[in-house]
Amino acid sequence: MKKHLETAKAFNLKELITYSDGSTVSKILSKNSNGNTTLFAFDKEQELSEHTAPFDATAIIIDGKCEITIKDEKYELKEGEMIIMPANVPHALTAPEPFKMLLIMIKE
Repeated sequence: MKKHLETAKAFNLKELITYSDGSTVSKILSKNSNGNTTLFAFDKEQELSEHTAPFDATAIIIDGKCEITIKDEKYELKEGEMIIMPANVPHALTAPEPFKMLLIMIKE
């Protein structure tokens, strides 16, 4: 696993990952001991069941709409919006329509 990029690289996030019928696709863009950046594409009606993470997680919606539940409070996010899911707080994601998101987790 590389700790640092050797050269800069520009990405078009929407084009970097594609939807797959009836499933969720993920692609790790960067990962090291300090955290990770992962791109997701959720098809309609896919979900990520309730769980917790040991670090704050930032979700940036880059296509479509999603519903995120954080500690029993629902949020509907659309393209261009983001939310920070606090560490150790239960959260879940559902896809009322296909959506793509960038998830950033940085360890303390």
